[in-house]
Amino acid sequence: METGVAKAAPRPASPQTLRMSNAAALSLRLAAGRFYRDVELTGINVLLDYERGCHANCAYCGLARERAGAYEDKSFIRVDWPVHPTDRIIEQMAKHAERMGRFCISQVVHPQTHHDTLELIRRFRARTDTPISVLCAPPLLNRERLQQYKDAGVDMIGVGLDAVTERTFERRRGREVRGGLHWKKYWEVIFLSREIFGPWKVNCHVVVGLGDSDRELLEFSDRVNRNEIYAYLFCFYPEPDSAMASARRPSLFRWRRIQLLKYLLEERKISPRDIQYNGRGGVARASIAREVINWAIEGAAAFMTNGCPEQRTGLVSCTRPFGSYRPGEPFRDYPFVPSSADRKAIRRQLRLDRWCATSNEQYHGQNTDHSLPR
Repeated sequence: METGVAKAAPRPASPQTLRMSNAAALSLRLAAGRFYRDVELTGINVLLDYERGCHANCAYCGLARERAGAYEDKSFIRVDWPVHPTDRIIEQMAKHAERMGRFCISQVVHPQTHHDTLELIRRFRARTDTPISVLCAPPLLNRERLQQYKDAGVDMIGVGLDAVTERTFERRRGREVRGGLHWKKYWEVIFLSREIFGPWKVNCHVVVGLGDSDRELLEFSDRVNRNEIYAYLFCFYPEPDSAMASARRPSLFRWRRIQLLKYLLEERKISPRDIQYNGRGGVARASIAREVINWAIEGAAAFMTNGCPEQRTGLVSCTRPFGSYRPGEPFRDYPFVPSSADRKAIRRQLRLDRWCATSNEQYHGQNTDHSLPR
C-alpha cells in the first residue's frame, strides 16, 4: 500500500519559459499600460528562468543565492520580472519586428544555461532576424561555447563585470560574499569574446557605486574603449533585502560628472592627463574647453543610457527605462534624447564651477597605460 503525499509537478522553466521585465512586456503588448513620458523599449531583455535560480551571490543583486525568498518572487534591478511562455515572447517579437531593435538573452549561473541559450537562439532565429545579444555568465563559458553563439547568430556579447578592480570584485561578487565568481575568468571571457566577435561587438557593464573610485572607473572605461570594447555605465540603486540594501547611491553630482568625463574620454575630446584626482581617487579638477562642455551637454548623448545599438539606426536599443531611478525622480540616464529643459537640469546637476577649469591649462602625470588586465 502506497502512502504519502503526491509531489507537485515541477513548474515550467527555461527554455519553455523566460522572465521578462514589465517594461519589456509592455513594449511587446504582453501587458497593458504606458510609460512615463511615453518611453518605449526597442531592445527586449529576457532572463533565463530556473526553479532554483542563479547560483551566484552578488552583494547588490536581487537574484542573489542568499537573498531571502523564493526565486520566482525575487526582483531584479528592483522590479518584478514575471514569467512568460517563450513561444509567446518570440511570437510577439516576430509580430513587432519592424520596431524591435534587439533581443538580449541574459544568462544566470546555472548548469542548464548554455544549452538553453543555444535553444533560445535557434527558436528565435527561426522567426525573426532581429539582432541578438547575450549578456553572458562567464563561469559557464569557454572559447568553444562563445564560438557556438556566434555561429548560431549572436552578434554582440555583454559581460556583467560590474566592478572595475579585483579588490571590489572580490568584495561584492567573489570570496568575501561566497559568490563563487572569479575575476580572472571574467577577463578570460572578455578577451575571448573580443577575439571571436571582433571590435565594438563586446561590452562590459560597469556599476558606479560598488566601491571603485572615480579614477578607477574612468581609467577602466578609457582603457577598454581604446581596445575597441564598450563600457556601459549603470548607476547603483540598492535592491531591498540584498547584502547592499543599506548602501548609499552615488550622488547625482558624482554620477553626472562621471558620465560627462567618460564620454569626453571616449570621444577623444579630452585626455586622461586633463583630469586631476584627490587622494581618495575622486575627481578634483578637470581642464575642458568651454565649447567642448557645451557640445557635450547640448548633444546630450553622454547622459543617455549606455546599451547595445540597433543595427538599422545605430542608436541605443537597450534603454532600460527606470533601471536606476523611479518615475518622478531625476533621470540618471535618459532613455530618450533629453529635452531643452532636461539639458538645463543636467548643467545645474554638473555644478561645473566646483571642479571644471575652462582654460587651456593641462594636467600631467596621470596614468596613460591602455593595457587591460591579464
